[in-house]
Amino acid sequence: MKKVLSLALAAAMSLSLVACGGGGAASSKPAGSTPAGSTPAGSTPAASSQPAASTPAASGEPITVGVINNDPNESGYRTANDAAMRATFTEENGYKATFYNNNDAAQQIATAQQMIQDEVDFLLLSPASTTGWDTVLQDAQTAGTQIILFDRMLEADESMYAAAVVSDMPAEGKTAVDWLAAQGLDEYNIIHIQGHMGSDAQLGRTGALDEKVNAESSWNYVTQQTADWDEATARNIVQSVIDSGKPFNVIYAENNGMARGAVAALDAAGITHGKDGDVIVMGFDSDKWAMEAVLSGSWNYMGLCNPMQAETVDGIIKDLMAGKAPAEKKIFTPERGFDAATITQEDVDTYGT
Repeated sequence: MKKVLSLALAAAMSLSLVACGGGGAASSKPAGSTPAGSTPAGSTPAASSQPAASTPAASGEPITVGVINNDPNESGYRTANDAAMRATFTEENGYKATFYNNNDAAQQIATAQQMIQDEVDFLLLSPASTTGWDTVLQDAQTAGTQIILFDRMLEADESMYAAAVVSDMPAEGKTAVDWLAAQGLDEYNIIHIQGHMGSDAQLGRTGALDEKVNAESSWNYVTQQTADWDEATARNIVQSVIDSGKPFNVIYAENNGMARGAVAALDAAGITHGKDGDVIVMGFDSDKWAMEAVLSGSWNYMGLCNPMQAETVDGIIKDLMAGKAPAEKKIFTPERGFDAATITQEDVDTYGT
């Protein structure tokens, strides 16, 4: 398979040079978001065991892929993302896939190195951290393993990966902060609950808020702590602030699970929240239950992070195998923010996972 893949990639590179003049910055455009089906998610490497291939590679052999993702128990978003990847990269669709889930970057890196040694054709990667991947990228390039990033970016030159199908995390953060600024509060006293530190999602969602707080004297952090995507930890953070007696009127949680934990602390203390409450509640991801909380007015805002990247990644791989370079190096999944004043039931049904 590696020989066939090398020939196809060489042809794709030649086409890319003709089309792009041999260089220049890559452009970005939205990816499709048709949901794939779901299968149970695991936490250890496991080969796919679907029926025989119906769309095999040109050599008649399945395309071998290693899929490294975060823990599906991290959030509803991650559960949907992992399920879509597992439903897409099956023997029935022409693949022999190995899946690995872990939120620890060191464990992800070690597994990636093993997959490269196993000579997978493609390594599909959602990195837990944006840094530390240089050796993996170099070894993959030497071995002829093509890397496609999904969901999250990492810090690397674009020449080190074939394509990236990701969320625009800085844009997610800016959209949310712009919405918050438009609420016109006299003073913003914010409980900021961060996700896994160093992840693309955390950096993007934190960066926009940090910039605003640093620029505006009326914007203040009551506390800024990581709950590492954990609902119970988020609840404890908010409970500690309540116990301290410090005033606050905004909870900016970097995923919906942490926002739910924060709301549980508010409810236990009898503090009102949401559209007609004393505290603005904000979350991120794609959970249907969170969108329903916004629709009911219990929450104020949810920033959509679209988990459906598998179909686009599949198309890129099939194009590469046919000798066609990706039209775009970096593809952003379509996303938006939803607030309690404008969200509809149709939005919940269309975008909720």
